[in-house]
Amino acid sequence: MILPGQFRLSDDAVADSLRAGGFGHLVTPGPETLEVTSMPLLYNAEGNVLEGHLARTNPHWRYTGTSESLVILPGADAYVSPEFYPSKSVHGKVVPTWNYEVLYVYGQLVAHDDEQWLRAHVTALTARHESGRENEWKVTDAPPQFVDAQLRGIVGIELHVARVYGKAKLNQNRSPADRSGVIRGLEKGSFSERETAAAMVAAGLDNG
Repeated sequence: MILPGQFRLSDDAVADSLRAGGFGHLVTPGPETLEVTSMPLLYNAEGNVLEGHLARTNPHWRYTGTSESLVILPGADAYVSPEFYPSKSVHGKVVPTWNYEVLYVYGQLVAHDDEQWLRAHVTALTARHESGRENEWKVTDAPPQFVDAQLRGIVGIELHVARVYGKAKLNQNRSPADRSGVIRGLEKGSFSERETAAAMVAAGLDNG
C-alpha cells in the first residue's frame, strides 16, 4: 500500500474514525475468488472489533478461516478541478486530482449465528443511527414475531482488528493558496464536495 507520510492519519484520528463506524465494504478470500459485502458497521472498543451483519443466504459469513479479511471504511471524497488552484493562472502546471479519506482495517473474521448476539447488535446499530431523530425508532417498536423472523434471516460478523491504516489525501502537497482555493471551490458544490471541504478545514488546511 502506498501511504505517504503527509497523507497518513494520526493514531488519534484513526481511533476517532473507527469509533464513528459507518458504511463499509468487507473483503474476504473465498474458495474461488474474493467475496465482497457492503454493510453498516459498528466499532466495539471493548473487544477491538468491527461488528456487522449480512443475509444468511450470503455465503460470505462462512469464510472465517485463517485468511485475513479487510474492511474498507470510506470517508468524504470529491473531484478536484485544476480551476480551483490559483497557481493555474501563474504557471499552468496543474492537473485534476481526487481528495478522499479512508480507513483500511485488517483482521480475522468471526461469524455469530445466535439470536442473543444478533438482537443486541441490531439494537445497538439502530440506536446509533436513530439517535437525534424527532421520533427515534426502536427494534421493540416492531411486532416481536416479526423481529424474530428477521433475526433468523441474518448472520452477525465480527472483524477482530489487527491493524488499521488511515489515509486522508486532502491536498496537503499543495500550497496554502491552492488548498484554500480548493476549499472555496468545493464549498459551492454538491453535498459530497462540501463534506470534503469541511474535512479539509477540520484538518487545518484552510489558510484563506
